[in-house]
Amino acid sequence: MKVAIQGERGAFSHQAALHLVRGAEVLACATSIQVFDALESRRAAAAVIPVENTLAGPVGEHLDLLLERDVFIHAEMRLRIAHNLIVAPGTKLKEVRQVLSHPVALDQCRNFFRRHRGISAVPFYDTAGSVKHILSQGLRDTAAIASSQAAKEYGGKVLMSGLEDDKRNFTRFFLIDKKKGISSKADKTSVVFSLKNVSGALFKALSVFALRDLDLSKIESRPVRGKPWEYCFYVDVLRGDDPAMRLALKHLEEIAGFVKVLGVYPRAKVSK
Repeated sequence: MKVAIQGERGAFSHQAALHLVRGAEVLACATSIQVFDALESRRAAAAVIPVENTLAGPVGEHLDLLLERDVFIHAEMRLRIAHNLIVAPGTKLKEVRQVLSHPVALDQCRNFFRRHRGISAVPFYDTAGSVKHILSQGLRDTAAIASSQAAKEYGGKVLMSGLEDDKRNFTRFFLIDKKKGISSKADKTSVVFSLKNVSGALFKALSVFALRDLDLSKIESRPVRGKPWEYCFYVDVLRGDDPAMRLALKHLEEIAGFVKVLGVYPRAKVSK
């Protein structure tokens, strides 16, 4: 199966894709939009996207795209993220003046930059792609923050390891495609909805789950584009497709401006 990811070989999304889809043929895309376009055009049968990190928080662009595009979540995984400072062979730390990596990865390594004031953080499109870039360009004053696998992939040297601010650093990934099948093992549902700006609207919306003893593991708000100061709400419910969940969604549709089920899938286990 061809699976689209944002990033190069050796990126964390690449690792997640190989974990979620056995024997996956990975299609590397430069941007998130291109990942979703690959699904739309059928150049890829599925895609793997990061949606949340325990240090940096949600990946807002991907939440927006899940709302905008006709895709469905089929699985999730939580991947332990260990960051490394990677350089061209022979480069010493005292030579490094800037570090390239994906903005989310840089945000997970704030303490490194606080300790090394002379080194600037420079956003790049991908973690593994930053390693590929410094090696292909022969940069001696530039390092990358990425996985050890990316260093092996492109011939880089790991100068420092464990750069993440907290060792309990995990990223949550979704496996998505355009089909809307539900696994018999599904025990988690992701939903997005909007509300009218009236008193008690959010309380009423959340009560449809509380009244049926449905456990919410997450709630996240995102601004509605083109409607300043209006928001939609993303919730994860620890329940699959059963009568209680279906009644809750029907009740929610009576309260909310719109409701979209993003996916019904098996709960993730931590991958170390």
